[in-house]
Amino acid sequence: MKLLTLNCHSWMESNQEEKIKIIARTIYEKDYDVIALQEVNQSIKEEKIFENIKKDNFALVLIKELGKLGCNKYKMLWDFSHIGYETYEEGVSILTKHKIEEEHYFFVSRSRDLSFWKTRKVVGASIRIDKKLIDFYSCHLGWWNDEEEPFKDQVDKLMSRIEKGKLTFFMGDFNNNAFIKREGYDYLIEKGLYDTFSIDKEKDSGITVKGNIDGWDQNKNDLRLDLILANKKVDVKYSKVIFNGINSMVVSDHYGVEVEIRSDYYGK
Repeated sequence: MKLLTLNCHSWMESNQEEKIKIIARTIYEKDYDVIALQEVNQSIKEEKIFENIKKDNFALVLIKELGKLGCNKYKMLWDFSHIGYETYEEGVSILTKHKIEEEHYFFVSRSRDLSFWKTRKVVGASIRIDKKLIDFYSCHLGWWNDEEEPFKDQVDKLMSRIEKGKLTFFMGDFNNNAFIKREGYDYLIEKGLYDTFSIDKEKDSGITVKGNIDGWDQNKNDLRLDLILANKKVDVKYSKVIFNGINSMVVSDHYGVEVEIRSDYYGK
C-alpha cells in the first residue's frame, strides 16, 4: 500500500501549472493508494461545480490533469477550513483509487469561524483496501505554543476519532518540528502513534521544510513537519521525502512524504 502526503501551497507557487503537471505525473507513475493534501485552495469568487467544490479547486484540477494522462481512477474528498490570504477557501483533501465507505469532516480547532486563519478542519475517509477497512485522515494542525489554538487540544480531538482495533493513518502537516524534543511531535508519539519514518530502517533525512515559509517566518533550520503516522505498528517497506529536488522536483514550500506499507500492514 503506497501513501503520499503533501502540503501543496496551492495557487501560491510560481510556475503553478507546471508544478501541477509534475504532481499528477508522479501520482500516475507511482500509483498511490491514498493521498493526503493540505493547503488545497479554491478561489472565493470562482464558480461552484458541485456541493462545496469550485472550478479551480486544486485537488479537482489535479484530478483533471490525471485524466489527461489517461488516469481516471482517483476520487477526491475536500473540505474548507478557513479563508487564506483574503482570496482563497483553504482546505484539506484526500484522493484515493479505492472504495470510500464513509466520509469524515470535523473541526479540531476551538474556533469554527471560517474567516479566522487558525480555524482547522480535518478530512477523513474509511477506505476498503484488500478487503480491509482502514481509516485515513488528512491533517493540517496548529503550533505547539499557540495559546489561542493549543496543539494539544487539536491532537486530543483528532485522537478521539480512532476506533478501537481499526488501523488508522494520520497524514499531513502537523506544524511541529519532529527534531524538537518535548513538544508537539513527542505529544503525538505519547498518544500511542507510530511514525512510519521512525519504523523504516533505510530512511532518508526526513526533512520536509528548509528555511522560512508561511507560519515559520523566522525559521533558519531544517524542519520535519510532514508526517505519516499510524495507530498500530506497521511494516514499512520505505519512507522517503519527495518533491525535494532529489526525489522529484520541488512543487511547494513543503516537501512531501511517501511511504509503502508491506502486505502485513494491518498491524501487529
